[in-house]
Amino acid sequence: MPAVSSSPIPPGLKQLARTLCPQPLPDAVCLARFLAGLPDPRDRRGRRFPLVAMVTAAAAGVLAGARSLTAIAEWINDAPRWVSMALGFAIDPFTKTVTVSHPTTVMRLLTRLDGDALDTAISAFLQARSTGRGPTKARWRAVAVDGKQLRGSRAAGGKAVWLLAAMDHAGTVLGQRQIEAKSNETPAFAPLLQDLGLKNTVITADAAHTQHANGWWLREQGAHYIAVVKGNHPGLLKQVRTLPWADIALDHKDRTRGWGRLEVRHLKTVTFRHLSYPGARQALRVVRWRKDLTSGNTTIERLYFVTSLPPGAVSGTQIADWIRGHWKIENQLHHVRDTTFAEGASKIRVGSLPRVMASLRNLAISVFRQDDHTNIAAACRYTARDPQRPLTALGIT
Repeated sequence: MPAVSSSPIPPGLKQLARTLCPQPLPDAVCLARFLAGLPDPRDRRGRRFPLVAMVTAAAAGVLAGARSLTAIAEWINDAPRWVSMALGFAIDPFTKTVTVSHPTTVMRLLTRLDGDALDTAISAFLQARSTGRGPTKARWRAVAVDGKQLRGSRAAGGKAVWLLAAMDHAGTVLGQRQIEAKSNETPAFAPLLQDLGLKNTVITADAAHTQHANGWWLREQGAHYIAVVKGNHPGLLKQVRTLPWADIALDHKDRTRGWGRLEVRHLKTVTFRHLSYPGARQALRVVRWRKDLTSGNTTIERLYFVTSLPPGAVSGTQIADWIRGHWKIENQLHHVRDTTFAEGASKIRVGSLPRVMASLRNLAISVFRQDDHTNIAAACRYTARDPQRPLTALGIT
């Protein structure tokens, strides 16, 4: 029987053996660094656990599929020792164990967090994380703006919390604002977008945001818009609707089949100098034929838009893609929060908690989209199977 070598272990392997957790990647964008500037709402005497560790742990729990505060707390308490240390929880000098926060402590902190500061930190992290991920940087960036009501929540005056979000058409949430209880989405439009760097950005939104003030502001920021024209601007709608569309050449057409229906869409664009909307250079008309393959019924819809994009700046195909792509914010963000994360059934009502939970869900969905996951529920299950995966996604290990 051969003798077993007794040569000493190389120093490098000794160091590896003493490592308690995986080492952070040197080029990773770490969420904790962006959360470091969050104001701590707790009294100094009550700060037993680091704020960044608790918020990062909550974010990791949501990436692992946690739908509620209880599920987040369970994930934090079940995490291995090295995960707790990587998140920033300290070792107790007497027991040599890693102590993590109680579920009530997590709830109290998240309830009192500054929602604007948290969304700003998350937005900065996601934009830094997305830098350089694409093969080439596109000339234009399309950003959709849309609101969502958190049905089970309650704000001041007993009304449900209403959030306005901005998401690029690739699926990354760039910002979020809470609408004041006695207001609407319009005053929050500019504050939502003002820190995003809007040069070479095309903003898409629903008809509620087709406001002259928004049009002027976007052009001042160097951004362009594709604005829906409906009955809230009767004069502009009449002006656009009565253009000689029959004499205008077709700019783009497409045909799609799915979800039990057949759709055919035609786009026409026309240059018009005297549109009564700030900076408008072109009018657009989309005609959509939709046939239900079950009943055989066909519906025809005509939609009108104005845009500040000058003629020839982009193709008709690109404009049509942006018009359709606007609804990704509804289908790929708001709908996913309701189905995968059960946001529509949530009864969270205390303080900033409804908004904070929505922000953490935005973070998880955006990270998964950036990592090319198309099924967010499957991505959550995949992440939950290994406690290192949410940390890696957040740039911690």
